[in-house]
Amino acid sequence: MNTKSLTWNVKTLAAWLAVTFIAAALGAWASRDAPEFYGQLVKPDWAPPTGVFGPVWTLLYLAMGVAAWLVWKLRGWRTAPRTLILYLVQLAANALWSWLFFGWHLGAAAFGEVIVLWLLVLATTVCFWRARRVAGVLLLPYLAWVTFASALTYAVWQRNPQLLGV
Repeated sequence: MNTKSLTWNVKTLAAWLAVTFIAAALGAWASRDAPEFYGQLVKPDWAPPTGVFGPVWTLLYLAMGVAAWLVWKLRGWRTAPRTLILYLVQLAANALWSWLFFGWHLGAAAFGEVIVLWLLVLATTVCFWRARRVAGVLLLPYLAWVTFASALTYAVWQRNPQLLGV
């Protein structure tokens, strides 16, 4: 690989990571009071402690950004526009969940939205898998975590009607 190609790969990888972490930052902005709010909630025994979420999401966002870059690198906007737009849509849905749950304390809306997010992540994973298997594999932990987050969202919402609505 020549220097020009390496520079281009580094720049485009950085761009996909930046897009992904911008979505993360938007969700984090809504979650700035999350540790305090999460601490007030009645949670199931299997709910992780507050400190688990940040590191897990950081690793997931990193894998997501790399996966998007791999698809873009292989196919680009010309041959994979729907796949990459699907990725961007699921990123927006990802950020929205934080606003619904932590920002606005809307349990029912957050649960409905996390189901939509799960479907979007599944569709993105399938599309990435078809484009480049390793990209799909990189999204499998994200799909698993959103599956877990869906169950946790429902359980917490049901246990906290006074804080998250009915």
